Amino acid sequence: MSLPPGFLDELRTRVSIAQVIGRAVTWDLRKSNQGKGDFWAPCPFHQEKSASFHVDDRKGFYYCFGCQAKGDVLTFLRESQNLGFMEAVETLAREAGMAMPARDPGERQRADHKTQLIEVMEQAVRYYRMQLMGSHAAEARAYLDRRGLSEAQRERWHIGFAPDSRHGLWQHLTQAGVAPELIVEAGLCARPDGGGQPYDRFRGRIMFPIRDARDRCIAFGGRAMAETARAKYLNSPETPLFDKGRTLYNIGPARAAMGKGTPLIVAEGYMDVIALVGAGFEGAVAPLGTAITEDQLRLLWRVHDEPLVALDGDTAGLRAGHRLADLALPLITAGHSLRFVLLPGGQDPDDLLRASGAVAMKALIDRAVPMARLLWDREIAGQVFDSPERRAALDQRLRALLARLQDPSLREHYAEDFRQQRRALFSDRAEPFRPGTNRGGGGGTRGGWRKSTPEPSLPGTRGSLLAAGSGTADEELRVISILTVLAAHPDLLEEFDDRLLALETRRPDLQDLQRALLRVSHTAPDAESLADELGDLVQRHLALPYLQTLPLRRARSDRAEAQRFLDHEFRVLAATQGGARETLEAAEQIAHLADEGLTWRLEQANSERERALKVSFPDTVDDSDTAAADGKSPLTRMIEQEIWVKKGRSRPK
Repeated sequence: MSLPPGFLDELRTRVSIAQVIGRAVTWDLRKSNQGKGDFWAPCPFHQEKSASFHVDDRKGFYYCFGCQAKGDVLTFLRESQNLGFMEAVETLAREAGMAMPARDPGERQRADHKTQLIEVMEQAVRYYRMQLMGSHAAEARAYLDRRGLSEAQRERWHIGFAPDSRHGLWQHLTQAGVAPELIVEAGLCARPDGGGQPYDRFRGRIMFPIRDARDRCIAFGGRAMAETARAKYLNSPETPLFDKGRTLYNIGPARAAMGKGTPLIVAEGYMDVIALVGAGFEGAVAPLGTAITEDQLRLLWRVHDEPLVALDGDTAGLRAGHRLADLALPLITAGHSLRFVLLPGGQDPDDLLRASGAVAMKALIDRAVPMARLLWDREIAGQVFDSPERRAALDQRLRALLARLQDPSLREHYAEDFRQQRRALFSDRAEPFRPGTNRGGGGGTRGGWRKSTPEPSLPGTRGSLLAAGSGTADEELRVISILTVLAAHPDLLEEFDDRLLALETRRPDLQDLQRALLRVSHTAPDAESLADELGDLVQRHLALPYLQTLPLRRARSDRAEAQRFLDHEFRVLAATQGGARETLEAAEQIAHLADEGLTWRLEQANSERERALKVSFPDTVDDSDTAAADGKSPLTRMIEQEIWVKKGRSRPK
């Protein structure tokens, strides 16, 4: 359906995005400024406690700094309620009191036809439920009793029974006045190849209605009662209502449960979902008789950032998990991934819950395995790495997995995870001697090398990031200086937003400050509002004595000088950290016989660092406050002077 020009703009103008989203979230009134149309809340798209979800009511947009969800009011309705575009437009138009443009005759006819098919499906639901109460369904009821399904559960899931009759449903629907072509098109009956009266597709089966996100029956799944049936489970065929690769069993109620902090659990079948929901795990869904598809993965991620995949505890279940991990690998991002719940051998969720209860299931959920660990375990399963060739083959397989990741940052974290697993796997191998170690058991020297004693730190440095940091002192000082200068000059946040996002910070304190600056970078705050936002996050670092001599940390310092300072220090830090990564990876490769490209990589990393450090700091108006005649930045000179070390103490000889 085409919309007239200006219709959507008027619709967005008439409806407040904050009002629409406010029905799904609880605003953080301390952080929000309602008078300016600025609203903050915990994100409705992923589980969090802090308010990182921002709504700009005047501009009509939202953005989450945690999961990067963003869009306008129509996007929110589509993502939060799983609506199609036109469904979202119609919902919003009703709220705004706007009449929808008239549909063209063809589209109106298609919509009416779909409504007719849905009504036929609901009539079939009622027929199957009625049949479950009859005498011919005694075996089916006994089966449900053995599986522990109460009357309330049968009612809740609209479970029914298709009698073992070739024309039972056909006769019921046609006698009720349903057009024969609708019965066949809905997938309830099929025409014989040789012609003649259509026959019931489902016979002698317990029937599970499959509903879409709006709770409309669009298909059925049938569990055969006869052991000799050709298929234990049979689903409806593809119809105008049903695409099994784009649908999940129980997706509507599961989506509604996400607002309660419930995990999203992907199980294998209907009975698993029913058992999980009955045990309190309301966010349970299942694919429909096939392996999970890419479309179903994307549907899952629209509901939850990190779905839990409950694997049956057998070889087939593990293989299914591996196939799913391979499918998901190119699609995962920093905000979307999977975890895997590994069940005991020979059990599915229904078996486990009936045998051990919800507490046992909760314990397994709490120990869910990240996808990286599942892939690693697969690559080493049943293998012995007692030769260089076998270890090299493992490395080759891991590199192939890493190459399939699209997100460079995620690829780096996966590589680090694999490196840690590899080190643990080969930890019994002798480590090569490295300078700075003493494995000989005596004395402090080896081969003429002597361990130096570190110089004492200033009192204000003890316990600070420079003393406790895992990185070098100069790197920590650069990070602190960059963050504090940005805090003093909030008007520069937007310009340096990308580099601030890419900045590597190791300490939780600095990570908190970095996240706080990123949260406000798009709002261009003034110094006063930024001070309220950051609180004491920045004050504790500004108070450090070795930063007192850095003029640019003060808000009254020159903006242009601060701009040049930040550009220079970001470049130096990027080169330094990049070189450190290359050196660390090279050291690991040296320990395991690296290839001939190693030397070149080290030379490149070192050259890049040296070039960055040699770049002259730009000339400024006040040489005494920033750059000197040597062309060095004030921070570089501070680092060379080791300002965190006590003066008057000479280095130990």
